[in-house]
Amino acid sequence: MNHVWPVVLTGNLSVPKLIRIFHFSCMYNFYYTIYRMETQPKTQGCTNLKLRQITRRITQHYDAELAKIGLKTTQYSLLTHAVKLGPVRAVDLADVMHMSKSTLSRNLQPLIAAGWVRVNSGQDARSRLISATDTGRTKRSEGQRRWRVAQDGINAVLGIQRVRALHALIEESLELLSPLEAEDDER
Repeated sequence: MNHVWPVVLTGNLSVPKLIRIFHFSCMYNFYYTIYRMETQPKTQGCTNLKLRQITRRITQHYDAELAKIGLKTTQYSLLTHAVKLGPVRAVDLADVMHMSKSTLSRNLQPLIAAGWVRVNSGQDARSRLISATDTGRTKRSEGQRRWRVAQDGINAVLGIQRVRALHALIEESLELLSPLEAEDDER
């Protein structure tokens, strides 16, 4: 197609001929685009299902290791954030962990009951500050060792390159997928 443009630019074609060339060009581009769309391999299966399957499988590895010291993966994550950020306001901790305040409150209960986390009054009557206790810091250290065993196991099974590629794909996807507005209420 590019070979006709020098002729068009020099003015050696009639208007009807230019219209036919333009029409042909548009039709060619249209059909080529349709052809490309039809020949591109389509995704098979449900992305949500695939992600849930891999998440469950990987979580099983971490849960098995953390269970050896009486922790669940969610508890370890919450305890780690409390150690790193505490004392921290509940609303800020929920925001950092991408969960609702009610979910945070529910997930904190077993940690409070175990004596690993405490909730103190904040600067005003409505705010609460969450912090890890000394026992919680010790439990988090134990958890960190078990987490490392689980991570090393995942690295060994999948291979470092595949784990790095998986992390990169997840990070890139998170950047591309903006959170839905309703998510703020449902986190």
